[in-house]
Amino acid sequence: MEHFEHELSVLKQRLLVMASYAENAVNRAVEALRNRDDALAQKVKEDDTVLDELEMELDELAIGLLAQAPLASDLRLITVAMKITQNLERVGDEATKIAKRTRELNQEPPLKAASALPQLAERAVRMLRNALDAFVSGNTAAARALVAEDKEVDALNRQILAELEAVMAESPQNIKRCLNLMVVSRSLERVADHAKNVAEEAVYLREAVDIRHSHPSAAPPA
Repeated sequence: MEHFEHELSVLKQRLLVMASYAENAVNRAVEALRNRDDALAQKVKEDDTVLDELEMELDELAIGLLAQAPLASDLRLITVAMKITQNLERVGDEATKIAKRTRELNQEPPLKAASALPQLAERAVRMLRNALDAFVSGNTAAARALVAEDKEVDALNRQILAELEAVMAESPQNIKRCLNLMVVSRSLERVADHAKNVAEEAVYLREAVDIRHSHPSAAPPA
């Protein structure tokens, strides 16, 4: 039992390390995009291997713990950790995509389009940070609010894509830059999706209620 508790503690600690890396990856990718910083974008791409390695490490830890879990609450924590790990690795992938497109965008003059992109970036980064905070603190009310907020991010992404499509129709010479910005917008929207997934898992961990296909503001069971 003592060995199990130690391994479970290691799992939680390593999950928090991975969460920190994923959040930093998105922050740096957005900063590189905003500042047209090639060196920072390249660093984001290079550091993605850290998240890949952490995913494999955490999966191995979790699988080893599954057969030993004595309580239902322990099983929930282990399965939730595995799901969050997968989401965090994909967040890192999206950060890498943003970094790659940033380097391509930096080869040409900036394009004055996608006016809502900074707002989308800010919302996606904030959602990820708040989802991770809700998971750590067990604040299920905050987690439920994040699930609802994802629809607003989806609307922003649609607005940006429509604006870029209009620019491409009017100025074919800008197609390449518009396509790169579209990829950035979609990646930010997916970061928000992964944040929503983390928030849903935070609710499941604390309340043992699966809200993935229900109204996020529904009250927890009595």
